[in-house]
Amino acid sequence: MRLALLLSALTLFGACKDETVTGYGGDDATWTLQSLDGRPFGARATLIFPEEGQIAGQAPCNSYSGQQTAPYPWFATTGIAATKRACPELADETRYFAALAEMTLVEVVGDILILSNDTGREMIFSAAE
Repeated sequence: MRLALLLSALTLFGACKDETVTGYGGDDATWTLQSLDGRPFGARATLIFPEEGQIAGQAPCNSYSGQQTAPYPWFATTGIAATKRACPELADETRYFAALAEMTLVEVVGDILILSNDTGREMIFSAAE
């Protein structure tokens, strides 16, 4: 009987766990993009996970937010909305948003967050200090 109660309790607690990247260490930092497809990213872009299923950040020109509800280690963004300011880094921002939309996997390893997909694209972020 005790074993049945213990298993029921563990199942209940397991069902409440956040299965998105926020439940696996992604919500602990502001992530700054370091490289895109193996090349340094010259402009500043950040990514945060403010709460379960949500993303936000600062692209090179505009702030943005959206949803990310795929279970870890999967990654899929929807409903990305951004402000509409222009700046000299607008081409970098377009590349950033296009790449972000193509990412399908996420991995958090200490102070590094890696987004990637099965075609070989990769975005490497580091935790901001």
